[in-house]
Amino acid sequence: MEDSGLSAHILVDCTQDGVSVPTEYIKDNKIVLNISSGATNSLVIDLEHISFKARFGGVSQSIFVPILAVSSIYAIENGEGMFFEVKKASDSAQQAKPNLTLLD
Repeated sequence: MEDSGLSAHILVDCTQDGVSVPTEYIKDNKIVLNISSGATNSLVIDLEHISFKARFGGVSQSIFVPILAVSSIYAIENGEGMFFEVKKASDSAQQAKPNLTLLD
């Protein structure tokens, strides 16, 4: 998105375990976060989480968002992006269990 001059934003489901964001900016259990390089510091995106530091009301805050809590990533300028089905962490753990059969 940034290569195209667009600002990447994520929509976060704040009911998910492990989400650490400024609570005063949460609306309807969701928050939109600008994750573009100009809005963040120390941005880390990996398979498990997104974390960074950003200013909210002039105050620097550490943000932590488990990947399971991200419901979309999109360009704020045109609304185009990717949308995901948010599942509870416990649902994912149950799905990840191997299906074993006892053989005699």
